[in-house]
Amino acid sequence: MKALFFDMVSEECRAYLFEGKPGRYELRETKTYPLTDQYQFSPETVPGDIEHVYLSLPVSMLNYRVIELPFSSKEKVRDILPYELDGLVLGGVEDLLFDDIVLSSTTDMHKVLVVYTEKNKIRELLNTLKPMNVDPVFITSMEVGHIVKDFRIERLYSPVSLSEQERVRLAAEELQKPTVNLRRDEFVYTRDIESSRKSLRITMILALILGVLVASDLMLKIVAGKNEINMLRNEMRKTYQQVFPGEKNIIHELHQLKAHMKELRDREKYFLGAEPLDLLSYLSGIDRKQAVFDELQIDRDMLLMKGHAPSLSMIQELKDALGKSFGEVEIADSKASADGSMLFTITAREKAL
Repeated sequence: MKALFFDMVSEECRAYLFEGKPGRYELRETKTYPLTDQYQFSPETVPGDIEHVYLSLPVSMLNYRVIELPFSSKEKVRDILPYELDGLVLGGVEDLLFDDIVLSSTTDMHKVLVVYTEKNKIRELLNTLKPMNVDPVFITSMEVGHIVKDFRIERLYSPVSLSEQERVRLAAEELQKPTVNLRRDEFVYTRDIESSRKSLRITMILALILGVLVASDLMLKIVAGKNEINMLRNEMRKTYQQVFPGEKNIIHELHQLKAHMKELRDREKYFLGAEPLDLLSYLSGIDRKQAVFDELQIDRDMLLMKGHAPSLSMIQELKDALGKSFGEVEIADSKASADGSMLFTITAREKAL
């Protein structure tokens, strides 16, 4: 697996091409691109053999707040941060993207570093990179990762001096576990999810065609007339060619289609993940109060629910109810609608029901 890591420094952006090895990443190539005052750069189009792209921002592009909380759970911290930051940040938190790092803990309190930036900056950066096929899996800051290892607040506002070797090492560490991830809310990375959905749709179509072809193959064994056999084979070949128009060497449609199905299963593991009917049955049985689901998206290990409720407290109660049967349940978004109700988006990781 190949991974491309963009490291934005003060006046340039370095691109590190890594190759994944068991338990580590090895550097294969380094390129450098000019970086403007607005933190914009124009890389080359990413080759198709690079599976994922990642991006690191410099400390100078980010803002920070240090707060103390009575808990350190990521889930609880992210739930409370909008309310904590609302009084500390000019203009409120609606136009900000933020993540947190627990710096230290005592018996009663935990010191948390909040890293945030404006949504417009991330939007402009992603729009600039999109034509070059650059879609980062996450947006982190390796410089912040370096600073928090020996944290002092003044280090966040001083130039970060790292050798090339140190930056490569930190980039490899971020690939394993990013310090922060600012691809959140409407900027969350979805390419793999969309790819899985497309693959699942193809699998369903192939499964239906396979059923037709299996039935047709059985019919071929019992139909006595040669003309009928030839007609069925022509229909099978026509259907196969519609699905695989680029395949010219067709010897046995059924066997070749089975080979395609096996290849898809080996590559994508399509049939692992949530059972939709069981999941829908469970969601219909939980105590939702007056909350209503308007949209439900089910992937292999992620559930996304959109809907509306009379109040924010009911959304929190719904989140708590889901937390009994799912892992990493988060309120990804909540806002008031024109009719006075609260719109919400909740995400959850799959866990055995």
